[in-house]
Amino acid sequence: MPRPIRCRRIERLPVYRSFSPNDITAAESVQMTVDEFEALRLLDDEGLTQEACAARMNIARTTVTSIYDSARKKVADALVHGKRLLITGGRCEFAPVEIKQHIMEKGSSTMRIAVTYENGEIFQHFGHSERFKLYDVEDGKITGEQVVDTNGSGHGALAGFLQAAKADALICGGIGMGAQMALADAGIKLYAGVRGSADAAAKSLASGTLEYDPDAHCDHHGHHHDGDCGHDHCADHHCRGN
Repeated sequence: MPRPIRCRRIERLPVYRSFSPNDITAAESVQMTVDEFEALRLLDDEGLTQEACAARMNIARTTVTSIYDSARKKVADALVHGKRLLITGGRCEFAPVEIKQHIMEKGSSTMRIAVTYENGEIFQHFGHSERFKLYDVEDGKITGEQVVDTNGSGHGALAGFLQAAKADALICGGIGMGAQMALADAGIKLYAGVRGSADAAAKSLASGTLEYDPDAHCDHHGHHHDGDCGHDHCADHHCRGN
């Protein structure tokens, strides 16, 4: 049997996920994984040694060398050939974001829904969310509720915050593509473009009747019933042997 794949620990999700040349319309794209970005960030931005980088990412130094070389080749390919650079996916686990309040215990068979929250309504700007309301669901019924503060977490940390809160799904209004990618990387299912009562939306999702808009970040407004939100979660996100 092949050896189990060890996940690479990510301390900071990339805030900016897409880079394109201004002077041409890029016809091709290069995809850099989040773990490749993290190696590049730690080695070139923070100036760590490969040994220190390996310790921070919880992987072997030889693995750091491999993914760092791959990342640099992708950057060179994008710069030299005028390609769009996208950052998403990879064999990742995310360093937990500190939550400065007690979070209700989550059962092993519980689905946890997070909703961007303000005065009982769904807050419409994900990246500026100051609080989420969490709903625990079992057998299609809400069994627990809690409002939590994000403690000033910005765009780049909110996905990590939700992961630390053990959220399985997010209901929100508008959301940018970078944040959508971050949620997908964190394994959180997205239900965007929803308005109105947070409680009513969570109840609808629990019962499988929520209407939402997977393209809420743009001008398209075709609504879908409960189903796939357009994110294909790569099996690489479910690593073993960590």
